[in-house]
Amino acid sequence: MRVFLTGASGFVGSAVMEDLIQAGHQVLALVRGDDAAAKVALLGAEPYRGDLSAPGHLAEAAKACDGVIHTAFIHDFSNMGESAKIDLAAIETIGAALAGSGKPFVVTSAIGVLEAGRLVTENDAPTPGSAGAYRVPSELAALALAARGVRASVVRLPPSVHGEGDYGFVPALIDIARKQAVSAYIGDGMNRWPAVHRRDAARLYRLALESGVAGTAYHAVADEGVATRDIAEVIGKRLNLPVEGLSEEAVAGHFGWLGRFFGTDWWASSAQTQQELGWKPTHPGLLEDVDSAYFSG
Repeated sequence: MRVFLTGASGFVGSAVMEDLIQAGHQVLALVRGDDAAAKVALLGAEPYRGDLSAPGHLAEAAKACDGVIHTAFIHDFSNMGESAKIDLAAIETIGAALAGSGKPFVVTSAIGVLEAGRLVTENDAPTPGSAGAYRVPSELAALALAARGVRASVVRLPPSVHGEGDYGFVPALIDIARKQAVSAYIGDGMNRWPAVHRRDAARLYRLALESGVAGTAYHAVADEGVATRDIAEVIGKRLNLPVEGLSEEAVAGHFGWLGRFFGTDWWASSAQTQQELGWKPTHPGLLEDVDSAYFSG
């Protein structure tokens, strides 16, 4: 299968690209610059110059391929509303290009679009007031494409996608602990984060492409919910720092923008995903990975 992949040079997208190529698929990889083009070409993909902010180019690439995986997203936490609008426009453009074709279109969403504080499953609908509410329109638009003759599905990523090259939430927590000289959690630290290794997530994207059902949400979740206190304790141990709980009043001053996310209780199942697609996570869990691979050098 020839697959158009957005975000191919990113943390998750690069793992997806490698998994696709290893499985025998051809990859047309969306890139913006020379460095990204060289990177994907070296791994065996064909670079395709374009920009998520100029979605017209995306339609041409989508039509030229047998399927599409969309992992690109502009992670500008100072203006997530605008990033979400760009994401939605890209999904709508690709979806229109694929309408009536029956081709697969796998779109990235997030566990954060769902209600917090309880075990959520693939059958739960996005919640407008959720922490990840900015991604709700994109998920709904993607799933609606099933009615337009597109085998569209979404992969909901947990707040922690970990593994080699991670530059997301866990490295941010480690950096904050170093600067504050304490590894902190919020309250009693019993709120949870689901997690997945990037290599396991990549394999799920491929399985959704190959055999996913139109209009279905899949959960890239290996750890259903890791207590944030346990995450803080691993970081504290490796940095030789005290581990302390913070009051709600102290969260903003300590964690900044990350406080809202680290204080949310997300708990998610992937049982249905594993059963329907035969997906079985095989890589290290979050705590094992952080303890063994995040402090080298």
